[in-house]
Amino acid sequence: MTQDCFDTSTTATQRVALALAGAATSAAQHVFTQLDADAARTSAQDCDAQAQAGRNLGPLHGVCLTLKDNIDVAGETTMAGGVVCAGEPPAQQDAPVLQRLRKAGAVVLGKTNMSEFAFSGVGINPHHGTPANPADPAQARVPGGSSSGAAVSVALGLAEVGIGTDTGGSIRIPAALCGLVGYKSTQARIPCTGVMELSRTLDTVGSITRSVRACLAVDAVLSQQPLPTDAISLRGLRFAVPQTLMLDDVDASVAQAFARTLGLISQAGAQVVDIPFKGLGDIAALSVPAGFSPIEGYAAHQARLARGAHQIDPRVVARMMLGQGISAHDYLALLNRRHAWMADAHQTLQGYDALLCPTVPIVAPLTEPLLKDDEAFFKVNRLLLRNPAAINYMNGCAWSLPCHAAGDLPVGLMVSGLAGQDAHLARVALALENVMNARHG
Repeated sequence: MTQDCFDTSTTATQRVALALAGAATSAAQHVFTQLDADAARTSAQDCDAQAQAGRNLGPLHGVCLTLKDNIDVAGETTMAGGVVCAGEPPAQQDAPVLQRLRKAGAVVLGKTNMSEFAFSGVGINPHHGTPANPADPAQARVPGGSSSGAAVSVALGLAEVGIGTDTGGSIRIPAALCGLVGYKSTQARIPCTGVMELSRTLDTVGSITRSVRACLAVDAVLSQQPLPTDAISLRGLRFAVPQTLMLDDVDASVAQAFARTLGLISQAGAQVVDIPFKGLGDIAALSVPAGFSPIEGYAAHQARLARGAHQIDPRVVARMMLGQGISAHDYLALLNRRHAWMADAHQTLQGYDALLCPTVPIVAPLTEPLLKDDEAFFKVNRLLLRNPAAINYMNGCAWSLPCHAAGDLPVGLMVSGLAGQDAHLARVALALENVMNARHG
């Protein structure tokens, strides 16, 4: 039976019709790179016919979702938000994650816009335009990236699930800025085969939805390893709040929402502990002369850069070229530094049930100034990536949960754990979501 966290009050055919109508509105401009209307209608009709016959296709039967543009679809060239890939051979088969989603009964609406090659936390795309963040209809704000269209498709109600990828926060950042739930698992749980590579060390597939339970339902399909769906009691749990790096440059709206949320968690009986976690201050130095994304991204895309750098977002080219000329010695040294840092982080976080911090330190900034000014763009990009990227660096698992007050611009609470702690963290995320929902109740 389809999970109770998804809409079953209407048929899949009706939901697809509403989604396609919504996709044609001005609010949805730039959300899709490709809308597969006919295929979605056919898939929905099949789901409804199967349901009428008493057959269920799987745990995502009739659930409408969108697919990030860097995930292979059989017969289509994977473009990853760009244009330079035009003319490359089409994918021979669906990516394994897509095969699993289809087998579970999901209806795919189409491919969503993204930061080109997934290389930005802002969500700006010079080729396809930038989706407007639905949280502020009055003025254009960035949606966050790189899974920009995935988040906006869910925020607008076009889809119940946006499938995205997360290398340094690319699921959690847009989830936070758009007021949604995003989940990045421990990397090894979900295959990245058939997903255009940015960093093989850090890339992870996951989802953006409106609830923790919905993310868990999708994760069970993507990973084939279902996580617990019962909330743990917060009473007696210990949460660490890092005082290094992750609370720097936090704007007033985020600070207020975070402080209020910590108060609610404490009132629920949990212990909130400020910890130094000085190792967070070392991450930037560990990635000198370049980090994993520039090094591995350059290796993955060097042929495209050589033949058509002029066709690629100049801001992406600038960051990717940092990986050019990095020696095997430097790359292996980076791997070794990461392993040592992960061991220190593991030691620091022992005895805590999760690490808590703002997902990103700012609310969604206005789009126009970032289009015009490279310095402003890169400053915002660094701020948006800073906190979530630290969790990718430790190969942790993490949730972004909306924690802002009704009517305010969205703010995300990032709830993070060490590698392999996904099951415990799922129960914690459910409990925290319950506490925050009760606040609005």
